[in-house]
Amino acid sequence: MGKKGAAPARSGNERDLRLFAVGQLGWAILSGVISNWLVYFYMPSESMLSQGMKVFITQGVVFAGLTVIGVITACGRLLDGFIDPFIASKSDSCKHRLGRRIPFMRYAAVPFGVMTVLVFVSPVDGESAVNNVALFVSLMLFYITLSLYCTPFNALIPELGRSQEDRINLSTYISVTYFVGTAAAYLVTAIDGLLEPALGAVWSFRATVGILAAVAVACMLVPAFGIDEREACGEAVPSSTPMGQSVVRTFKNRDFQVFEASDVLYWVSITMFQTGLPYYITELMGFDDSMTFVFFALMTVVSLVFYGPVNVLAKRLGKKRLVVFAFFFFCVAFAVTSVCGQFGIPAMAWGVAVAVLAAVPMAVLGILPQAVLADIAEADAVESGERREGMFYAARTFSMTLGQTLAMILFTSISTAGQAGYRATALVATAFCLVAAIVFTRYREDRVLGAISAPGREGGE
Repeated sequence: MGKKGAAPARSGNERDLRLFAVGQLGWAILSGVISNWLVYFYMPSESMLSQGMKVFITQGVVFAGLTVIGVITACGRLLDGFIDPFIASKSDSCKHRLGRRIPFMRYAAVPFGVMTVLVFVSPVDGESAVNNVALFVSLMLFYITLSLYCTPFNALIPELGRSQEDRINLSTYISVTYFVGTAAAYLVTAIDGLLEPALGAVWSFRATVGILAAVAVACMLVPAFGIDEREACGEAVPSSTPMGQSVVRTFKNRDFQVFEASDVLYWVSITMFQTGLPYYITELMGFDDSMTFVFFALMTVVSLVFYGPVNVLAKRLGKKRLVVFAFFFFCVAFAVTSVCGQFGIPAMAWGVAVAVLAAVPMAVLGILPQAVLADIAEADAVESGERREGMFYAARTFSMTLGQTLAMILFTSISTAGQAGYRATALVATAFCLVAAIVFTRYREDRVLGAISAPGREGGE
């Protein structure tokens, strides 16, 4: 017989896995809009200002090399990181008739979409300290609603994917919809360009965010109302461990410690790259900002081509080898980005090179980290007899938040140096990704998978 609290492995419901992936599409759009365009909107370049964009918040370095937008975004990320364990604890212990995760997703989806739009709305039509405060408040509320939806959402991954095959398949599905959602977020300037003649540079941007937010909310409600959690995940026993103890137990897991350390470094590097992409394309390559979507779409399409091979290879070779390979490959992509626009090479060649080089590791790291964490959470449940998936994914969100916070501070500070600063951000991303690869080599994949398939566990894989 299996240990108490460790549910027997079973094949997941394919319909539920696909409905779940639609929810990922929704929140990826909203997260992508903030990650990719918040700094771009509130820290406009000279070319943007010449096209009618306005300055709404205090610009430039204000204290110890920090900018207002850098401080505000850092505060938002930190709030997200600290509130996630609280929400995870509430979700793990939830006794609602609909399950532990679905109730949160139903109630948070609409507020999440609304706050995404309000982040780009300023009460004063021009640079003002009032707008600084308004942006701070709206961004804090954005991260609260994001956590209310995404923490329970992510906790469903190991619960819906009850076998190795299911976890890899589910991670593949949500990776596809994540990249499609992120690509959709890059449509902002393309749609904005169509609306600008009628609405002007500022309001066309805001209207575009509103359109994308409406689509995103509709997608997020699909799993919230389409999945019967009780039927899909079984009658999971709510955790009775207090939040503080649950956090401590989660971070005492050695394999999770390695995963978390590597993940923080990865999120620093990828966030700097994604935040800098519009600047790399416009300021270093010399393209119009509408080309940002074109190159990201190319990156996404090429990445999707590798999803099938990654899915197959992960089942044959293991996840660890592929993740380490992807980290090193990303280093190459970031390093090439740091010198783009130079040596007399046509701008289009640089854009294609960066997109294609980044596509391969994006395929791997879009799929496998979620599956690795699901393995760690499942192994912990087998060994401890307590299911705390929410806390593991909240802790993972903390690593993402910490990495993104540091990335925003670094990017907004370094990029004030203009073109040299943009190139420097790509080099910094390279360094962080290299260290992430080295750290992840310490992950004990054989031990984790051995715990999951240990003899005596019911339905052992």
